Amino acid sequence: MAKNKGNYNASNIQALEGLEAVRKRPGMYIGSTDTKGLHHLVWEVVDNSIDEHLAGHCSQIDTIIHEDNSISVSDNGRGIPTGMHEKLQKSALEVVMTVLHAGGKFDKDTYKVSGGLHGVGVSCVNALSSYLKAEVRREGVIHAQEYSEGKPTTEVEVIGKTDESGTTITFRPDESIFDTTVYKYETLAGRLKELSYLNAGLTLTLRDERQFEDGLPKEQTFYSEGGLKEFVKYLDSTRVALIDDPIHVVGKEDNVEVEVALQYNTSYQENIYSFVNNINTREGGTHVAGFRRAVNRVFKQYGDDNKFFSKLKFAIAGEDFREGLTAIVSVKVPEPQFKGQTKGELGNSEVTGIVSRALGEALKTFLEENPKQAKRIIDKVILAATARHAARKAREMVQRKNVLTGSGLPGKLSDCSSKDPAESEIFLVEGDSAGGTAKMGRDRKTQAILPLRGKILNVEKAMEHKIYENEEIKNMFTALGVSIEDKDGDRVLNTEKLRYHKIVVMCDADVDGSHIETLILTFFFRYMRPLIEQGYIYVAAPPLYKVSKGKNSVYAWNDEERQSAVDQYKNGKAETNVKIQRYKGLGEMNAEQLWETTMDPDARILKQVQIEDAMEADRIFSMLMGEEVPPRRDFIVSHAKYANVDI
Repeated sequence: MAKNKGNYNASNIQALEGLEAVRKRPGMYIGSTDTKGLHHLVWEVVDNSIDEHLAGHCSQIDTIIHEDNSISVSDNGRGIPTGMHEKLQKSALEVVMTVLHAGGKFDKDTYKVSGGLHGVGVSCVNALSSYLKAEVRREGVIHAQEYSEGKPTTEVEVIGKTDESGTTITFRPDESIFDTTVYKYETLAGRLKELSYLNAGLTLTLRDERQFEDGLPKEQTFYSEGGLKEFVKYLDSTRVALIDDPIHVVGKEDNVEVEVALQYNTSYQENIYSFVNNINTREGGTHVAGFRRAVNRVFKQYGDDNKFFSKLKFAIAGEDFREGLTAIVSVKVPEPQFKGQTKGELGNSEVTGIVSRALGEALKTFLEENPKQAKRIIDKVILAATARHAARKAREMVQRKNVLTGSGLPGKLSDCSSKDPAESEIFLVEGDSAGGTAKMGRDRKTQAILPLRGKILNVEKAMEHKIYENEEIKNMFTALGVSIEDKDGDRVLNTEKLRYHKIVVMCDADVDGSHIETLILTFFFRYMRPLIEQGYIYVAAPPLYKVSKGKNSVYAWNDEERQSAVDQYKNGKAETNVKIQRYKGLGEMNAEQLWETTMDPDARILKQVQIEDAMEADRIFSMLMGEEVPPRRDFIVSHAKYANVDI
């Protein structure tokens, strides 16, 4: 492990305020107390170790999920200082662990670049944990201190000797604060994989002591030598590449480090992901503005100089250069200015020009040195522009038709009487038969029914203008009251006239139903993502079984519930009068059964659709619904309990 390096000691720790408010209002500090907030605790601890890596003092970070869902994060950095803090007259370790906004990140000489500049950090994790232990390997000894609810329960003590350096934080989230304290392996693994790409040369491991494979705890190691270039290849592994290799740019100006990797593919989606000091800036910011400026300027100039756009009867738009583009924009900024507490958007104006200049020069060189690949990209741009022009005309036709025909609501829609979107919900039902049953069983005041005939268009494989020719998709647009509009060179979803705040996808509980459900969710993800992000999209969960004995019956949503019901009715006897009905589709239920199992707000099960990881969601949708067969086959085989796949 790495030895202690650099001038990092107790004098570097600045304390700004106490921890009192964290336990009272945890949502203000970690966003929420649901599963996102729970995992945010891990990110705060891991980010501290990442900052040590960015400072040049850490090469490995190990994360463990223990059997009781406590977490350990260990690194081989310099170790948190343990000396006496001059102002507070207590160990610097205790200051870092118990005082909000305390740490070396506020000292420019300690960390040139840091992600955790809002200062929540490990002290917030401590405040929200029923138990936390900090172990520091530094200067030949191991120091440790334990805490509960943010308060020390022991002194800082020397518990051993070592020739290694680093910090280990073990914590157990407080069950009285969080909705759940069960960690998701996939969520942790996804973020650690992402961090490995963003920090080339850093090794990150994840071990789950709750799961065993071949008698050993489940474990993965994440390491990337190529960084963002490998990241883009991973994200585009389910698509057909348009150029031979991703374009990779690394630059530095005024202490701002820029790294960009981009790849063109044959899809119709634009996927730009951005990071500042390893933080995923989901709303973009000035670094993304610089990226777009460079792409638009360089490709427009190249096309004009070579007269590639001369035959077009309409102007090329910025979005045309980005269709089929997958890109990662990562910057390291010494003093980032974020808009909002969530750090979702970078505000540093100087970064726009820095990114634009670094990427612009690299793109010019690429186009000059690779004329054949450049021509493939330009052909894709022209196709995108033509499709965009056709899509705008198709949208206008649909919207004009709606105006001319009054309300424009689809004839198949059985609307609810309420005009209040907050209490109104619409069920998108597979098939006319199930739609008819749902209409009879619904609450007419608040529940609308829109039957969908067959499988809607797979939007993953279709140009945008084609979706407006699909009757079922047009019906969804008009029933929901939303529209796609052009704004500042981008297409945005206008939700001002959204008519329902619960949009429920209700399909049969079989393979065909799952396929239709996936087609509908693909459509929402690609063209109505704000509805998912704002929490309006749900999936109904109809029961799989009805278990009966005489006049008594109970519904079961899985095999375990079915068996439990059977065992309860048999009560240990060789009972033969227990009947099991397997529902193959919604149409097999009568209106009363459909209401009480799937539509009654007091009894039903609805699954809210959420996007935990937009990059991984994009990759999965592309894999499941795109052109490439082998990745889809591998995914199905690895995720199916019983798979006999012939694709």
